[in-house]
Amino acid sequence: MLSSEGLEKHYGDVRALDGFDLTVAPGEVVGLIGHNGAGKTTFLEVAAGLQRADAGRVTVCGVDVRREPRRARALLGVAPQEVALYPRVTVREHLTLFGRLHGLRSARLRREITALAQEMMLADLLDRPAATLSGGQRRRVQTAVALVHRPPVLLLDEPTVGADPVTRDALLAAVRQRAADGAAVCYTTHYLPELERLGASIAMVAGGRVIARNSGDRLLAGLPSELRVRFTGGVPARLGELPATTVDDTELRISTVTPGPELAALVAEYGADRLSSVVIRPPTLDDLYRRLALGGDHVG
Repeated sequence: MLSSEGLEKHYGDVRALDGFDLTVAPGEVVGLIGHNGAGKTTFLEVAAGLQRADAGRVTVCGVDVRREPRRARALLGVAPQEVALYPRVTVREHLTLFGRLHGLRSARLRREITALAQEMMLADLLDRPAATLSGGQRRRVQTAVALVHRPPVLLLDEPTVGADPVTRDALLAAVRQRAADGAAVCYTTHYLPELERLGASIAMVAGGRVIARNSGDRLLAGLPSELRVRFTGGVPARLGELPATTVDDTELRISTVTPGPELAALVAEYGADRLSSVVIRPPTLDDLYRRLALGGDHVG
């Protein structure tokens, strides 16, 4: 389990973390979302022992990261945002090095490397230096390095940035499998559909703290849907002047938390034969993210 309480980290007058509280349970994937500078990466760096918090506490499986950094580090698998591989070192040598650093030896180490090579589609790349790999291949190697010792806690900072669809699918499948095996996963991303594919719960971060924590469905509950209605003969002029409406060609778009009653009212007033098509688009995590980025106060 990963747990933080009251984390603070200051850079001069900048409060990168300002009372950051978060718990990630075994078998859970928590997606950290928020605009750039919200504190997501700083939190992961503190949790990994790469930065020292000014106040507060973070534990990994009950081990205090600040007091026992070596013990805590052994329980972590970390994939930073920037690819950090040795250019002249082969894929096999990377996995061997980091496996040995975490105590893997002989037959077990070979088994883990073989299994990871298959899982991350690296079998044909094991003896190639990192410098000869594509960007997507390097992403897969970096994630494999974080997974090789089967850590109980994973810290993944935008692991699919710039990745091709094949790489993204492989990485997401690996993360889902580790969570199914019981790992606690903290995952930052701007690709919000990834969190839906991972079945992740959401932690919204702003101003150096978690401002909302829930399932995606519950966080979306208070956001409006978009009702799109096309009219034969054009949108009645009166409708385009109403609040929360826009008109595009012959289509009326209404932002509303009650799309059903809104549609029923339109049918009652204009008749079903005037409506040529109707689409109700429910809110998505992209809408939630935009609300946060624009400084909205919706917290679910």
